[in-house]
Amino acid sequence: MQLSKPIVFYDGGCPLCRKEIAHYMRLDRSQRIHWADITMEQALLSEHGVSYQQAMARIHGVDERGVLIDGVEVFLTIWRNISAYRLLARVIGFLRLKSALDFVYGYFARWRIRKRCGEYCDSTNGIETTDHKPN
Repeated sequence: MQLSKPIVFYDGGCPLCRKEIAHYMRLDRSQRIHWADITMEQALLSEHGVSYQQAMARIHGVDERGVLIDGVEVFLTIWRNISAYRLLARVIGFLRLKSALDFVYGYFARWRIRKRCGEYCDSTNGIETTDHKPN
């Protein structure tokens, strides 16, 4: 099993996402994480079997073992790799909060995608469709 740098796929077109990821990037002084803006690195998404639509709907990443992850597991991977957040990751694991947090994250992710693309979203998956974009 070959360990590598984890990848975090984030929506660089989302102001909230950019701000949060910029915070983590500042703390990632050792550059332990590959930060991949899905608006710029769609080929990398495809290499890992993630569609742009899936990545827009829910945060995705690849952990150190090369395993595709999503939701709160991505945040736990970030936090385990940034010293300022390692304790938080351990506490969440110790208290077995991952499932509850992932449930809450699901609501946030649906709110975020509605906010991100507004009325120009496909009602089935919340993803912007090319045939309904504004002029």
